[in-house]
Amino acid sequence: MNLDRSSHLFLFVLITLHFIHCDEHDHKYEDGSEVVLWMNTVGPYHNRQETYNYFSLPFCRGIKKEISHYHETLGENILGVELEYSGVEINFKRDKLKSDFCEVTLTPESYDTFIYAIKNHYWYQMFIDDLPIWGIVGEMDEAGKSVYIWTHKKFEIGYNNDRIIDVNLTSEAKVRLQPNVQLQFSYEVIWKPTNIQYMNRFDKYLDPGFFQHKIHWFSIFNSFMMVLFLVGLVSMILLRTLRKDYARYGNDELDPMESDLGDEYGWKQVHGDVFRPPAHPILFASLIGSGYQIATVSTLCILITILFDIYTERALLFSTAIFLYAASSIVNGYAGGSLYARMKGQLWIKQLIVGAFLVPAVICGVTFLVNFISIYYGSSRSIPFTVMLSVTAICLFIILPLTAMGTVLGRNISGEPNNPCRTNAVPRPIPEKKWFMEPNIIILASGILPFGSIFIEMYFIFTSFWAYKIYYVYGFMLLVFLILAVVTVCVTIVATYFMLNAEDYRWQWTSFLSGASSALYVYLYAMYYFFFKTKMYGMFQTVFYFGYMALFSLGLGIMCGTFGYIGTQAFVRKIYSIKID
Repeated sequence: MNLDRSSHLFLFVLITLHFIHCDEHDHKYEDGSEVVLWMNTVGPYHNRQETYNYFSLPFCRGIKKEISHYHETLGENILGVELEYSGVEINFKRDKLKSDFCEVTLTPESYDTFIYAIKNHYWYQMFIDDLPIWGIVGEMDEAGKSVYIWTHKKFEIGYNNDRIIDVNLTSEAKVRLQPNVQLQFSYEVIWKPTNIQYMNRFDKYLDPGFFQHKIHWFSIFNSFMMVLFLVGLVSMILLRTLRKDYARYGNDELDPMESDLGDEYGWKQVHGDVFRPPAHPILFASLIGSGYQIATVSTLCILITILFDIYTERALLFSTAIFLYAASSIVNGYAGGSLYARMKGQLWIKQLIVGAFLVPAVICGVTFLVNFISIYYGSSRSIPFTVMLSVTAICLFIILPLTAMGTVLGRNISGEPNNPCRTNAVPRPIPEKKWFMEPNIIILASGILPFGSIFIEMYFIFTSFWAYKIYYVYGFMLLVFLILAVVTVCVTIVATYFMLNAEDYRWQWTSFLSGASSALYVYLYAMYYFFFKTKMYGMFQTVFYFGYMALFSLGLGIMCGTFGYIGTQAFVRKIYSIKID
């Protein structure tokens, strides 16, 4: 009796281990084990983000119903991944001859649905072992009068030992759509051995000819030369112009007339006001803290993707970004909290809350608008209520406590003011200046060069996200990211120097907005890209595009604004650290 129980237990463990070992989670299979065909979404080709559940069209399922449970990640839920079991039986290394798996009778409703989908170039996405497969629903004849649907799916699956390497889909058996006609859907599976290694199986989805084009290399070289020019310009200001300024202000042998004239203008005249706290210090400190956080997340995501190729896994990069954003909240708290303390701010709890929820609140606001339209359209992009609760829990129980921890550390470690100059009790009047030295003009002009250093890369990024390309050249992205940071810092330093020379000491907000202004040009380029580089249409896709491009531009602006402020702060502290009597 005990032996029987032990045998049954051992058999149960073996079966359990078999199912744990042989599935798409570890991408290893044994001969004859089940291979799952997941049906994901369907939608118009030109509107990549307008997706619907595959079975929202009157397709039918296969007869196989039982399957092991599949868990979707938070990233997949937010990105609208809706995997549903096809009911089609596929077994590893087992060929399947042409077989019918379901049938559909075209009622007037289902007929009209298919007609609409085919006229709007609907196509669908499926997954086998996390490898995406795309297929077209149907097509029209050249005259545009007859509409046809593909009813047969031919899968050619390449394998290497116990792993699936390649999946190709061929749509066959074109049938003309007519009301009250019965459609018979069929499939077949052909397994073929291949020498391609598992680590290289995703290469077929990449497009080296597009991403590694000569124009891409040229844009990197062009941006690098721009960096050299700007670094040289800033060095010239520091080594020549400032040296002359120091000599003029510090020379005791100057003629009294020249000395009096020298004291009437220049950056040194505002030394008693240059470290005056900016207007709206809570918002300013929160933006700088958020900029630190976004820069940290961006850097880590790029480095992790370069090292581990996480772009090959479905929604893994997005899930990683969510995790890193929540975990890096301590950076936000430290940077924003310490800056607010150095500005002698007293409402540090309010600043903490604003810093923690500033970016998430804006994201949630835009997402709510897009989600409302998505629900109206019945799109798979609509975010479930349970996912909203999960995001809220992340904000309340991870982001807020970590931001609070960072704020406390920042206030205690680097919260003491250490400005090289005292601040006057009464603010100095700002003299009138020429129109091109006004802060608004400086801010708008400062964004042109940083945008010029990245706009080619923006084209590749936009094409990968809004069209059907997979971005994989994260080494290029890292170079462009570093070039953008250096160019932004150099441009804002030059702009701040000209502004201080005009005796305008309001450099904090100007340096931030000068760096952030490149995001305005990115958004304008996004408008151009929408109207001239895509064929998107419809309210849903338009709102989705401009809503999320606004979020992208906002995040880029906060990050670049922080770069500008960090570089300018170091510059200002440097030039005012030399005491001149």
